[in-house]
Order: sequence, then structure tokens, then C-alpha cells
Amino acid sequence: MITASLPLAILLTNPDGSPMTSMELFKHGGPIMWPILVVSFLLITVAIERVLFIVRENRRREPELVDKMLEKVEANDIEGAVELGKKSQDYVARILVYAITHKEHSLANAFTRAASQEMQRFSQGLPTLDTCITAAPLLGLLGTVTGMMGTFAALNSGSGDIGSAATKITGGVAEALIATMCGLAIAIMGLLPFNYLNARSEEARHDIEDASNSLEIIINKAESAKSR
Repeated sequence: MITASLPLAILLTNPDGSPMTSMELFKHGGPIMWPILVVSFLLITVAIERVLFIVRENRRREPELVDKMLEKVEANDIEGAVELGKKSQDYVARILVYAITHKEHSLANAFTRAASQEMQRFSQGLPTLDTCITAAPLLGLLGTVTGMMGTFAALNSGSGDIGSAATKITGGVAEALIATMCGLAIAIMGLLPFNYLNARSEEARHDIEDASNSLEIIINKAESAKSR
């Protein structure tokens, strides 16, 4: 096949030899570039919003205050611990406040409910990012198929002159290459924020579990001391 030996640089350049601009690449990528554009816009928007959320939550973290709250609970100063937590925007402190104020009913259930609400905030957007990362290369593959279909249609046009159909042939190959390149590029770029957000979510889960274990130990110790 003649196009198999054409270098990529030739397929992605204009007839005058100048490299294609972004708009020209988009145009030569075929109709599949529109859904790829939508996926890329959605991925970038969600990734930026989630990263800003993580940065904001990191700034609000106050591990020292959480330790002071646990110390007050251990000293049986429940009101003091609650007052400290209400002044903080730390998500662990909020969970502790909710759990402490509802411990008469069920400390474990109260902590689990508050922790689930906070973890839901951290997991928002991750399914969307996962979908975009999965869909982008699949859309690129679909563009490859449609581009090669156009190439074979040009070869089988019935004219018998491959030279006269060279423009259509190279156009189909270029469409396939551009769609594949864009789909893979979006998926690769999306992996970076997705993995970062997953790691930060796991870190938040670890912090919450650590606070839960500490609070449970303190409460059990206090109850054991009362029963003696």
C-alpha cells in the first residue's frame, strides 16, 4: 500500500509543506474530533475543579487542633473539644464534632455517617475523570476506523488510478492518525490528575481512620475507668 510508506510528517503537513495548525489538525481529524473535544473539555474542567478542591482542603487541615480535640475528650472536656472543632474547617475536626455530639446514640454510626459524607466530597468527579480517560482512546480508535474506511473507499473508488486518489487516501490516513493521537494524548494527560486525586482521597481516608481509632480508644478507656 502506497500510504504505508508515507512518513507521518507528510501526512500532517499542508500541501505547501507548512505544518498544520491546531484548527487544521482538528478539521482533518474528521467528525470524531467533536466528541473528543467534548471529552477533553469535560476532563480538563473536572480535573481543575478537583485539584483546586484538594488544594483548598490541604490549606484547611489542622492536625494539631485535631490532637487537641482528642486530648480534651480524653480529659472528659467534651464541650471544649466541640468548641475547638466548630472553629475549624478541617474535615477531620468536623467529623469528630459530629461523632462526639451524637455519641450517646451510637459513636460508631455517627462517625461512619460523618466520614462517609466527607469522603463523598473527595470522591466527587473521579467517576467522570475515569470515564473520560477510558472514552478518549476509544474515540480515537473509532476515528482510526472511520479514517481507514475513507482510505479504502478511495482505493476502491473504481477509477483505477491511485495517483488521482492520493489526496483522499492521505486524508483518510491523516484522519486516523490525528484522532488516535488526540485520544491517547487526552487519556495520558488525564491519568496524572486522576492518580493524584485517588492518592489524596486515600490519604484523607487514612487520616479519618486514624482519628476514628484514636477516638474509639479514648472513649473505651474512659468507659473502662467509669466501670471500675
